[in-house]
Amino acid sequence: MTGSVTDVAGVRVGQVQRTDDGWLTGVTVVLPPPGTVGGVDVRGGGPGTHETDALDPRTLVATVDAVVLTGGSAFGLVTAHGVQRWCAAHGRGFRVGAGEHEVVPIVPAAAVFDLGRGGRFDAHPDEAMGHAAAVAAAAQPEHGPVARGTVGAGTGAAVDGQRAKGGVGTASVRVRLPAAEGAGPDEGAGTEVVVGAIAVVNAAGAPLPLLLPGADGPAGTGAEPPEGSGARDAPRALAAPGAGGGAATDPGRAPLSTTIACVVTDALLDPAETSRTATAAHGGLARALDPVHTLVDGDTVFALATGAVPLPADRPGRVGALVALQAAAAHALEAAVRDGVRSATAVRTAAVDLPVWAPPAGHRV
Repeated sequence: MTGSVTDVAGVRVGQVQRTDDGWLTGVTVVLPPPGTVGGVDVRGGGPGTHETDALDPRTLVATVDAVVLTGGSAFGLVTAHGVQRWCAAHGRGFRVGAGEHEVVPIVPAAAVFDLGRGGRFDAHPDEAMGHAAAVAAAAQPEHGPVARGTVGAGTGAAVDGQRAKGGVGTASVRVRLPAAEGAGPDEGAGTEVVVGAIAVVNAAGAPLPLLLPGADGPAGTGAEPPEGSGARDAPRALAAPGAGGGAATDPGRAPLSTTIACVVTDALLDPAETSRTATAAHGGLARALDPVHTLVDGDTVFALATGAVPLPADRPGRVGALVALQAAAAHALEAAVRDGVRSATAVRTAAVDLPVWAPPAGHRV
């Protein structure tokens, strides 16, 4: 699977990072077209989030002006203020007055834990970095390329109990929707929607390897997790990260993690359908990482719907279209997670030694 989240028309991504002077972190901003509807689903036990309550379908404002994925744990959430400042300066937000800039931008955010991995605990993204990432997103051309791997919020990311490098990944899926009930050939039959995903892979668990054609399956039967599975090794990994991992200088430090993501579609969805799409997309995390949604992960998935492509109006057609679209969201997110691991480059600092993750023999990421 190829592609990126910017295959969805009007979606742009901006990323900034810093890797000098004890820093190893960054910010990734998803900038959708105005009027985009948002949703979210938080599954991990240690989330760091901002403005997620505003995405509840029962609240006043249905639209989102930007989504921020950041490093720096809870400290990094201040980057959303920089993105808000950029949105307000460009008249993007919930209008509360007649003036051009009398708006309140809705900018939800989620953070990964990467504190101290560059060597300095106080080196975390700030408001200025958030603003710079928004500027970078706005400058990106339509359908522009998205940098992958050790960039943006994935700069300090790690996987497998901080034994290997994680990073930013992206992918997209195209879905041919079922025709509306009774529709003719010119009435929406065969309409195509695009579902894209971008993920910051910073998981306590390990990537679940894919078996290469012709290779023997992993050993293990029944309830015993197979070799190569993160679940098999999780208790030891979470209790004492490896010598090459982020906690090497402090064996008692828990490998606090988190995978955060944003899935985007050009379909016309209401707030409840958009939130359900975020829920469905979590299946992609479970297919790509093991374990997932743990107590030390803050796994959070945002969903955005730009509304360019209407779904069938009849109930059977709409339900069928939603099922297909939400299944595609899980596939796109799984592919984005694998892309993030595959694209990551090795990093060594005074605090961590994170090699590229190597799948077991006979497998691939």
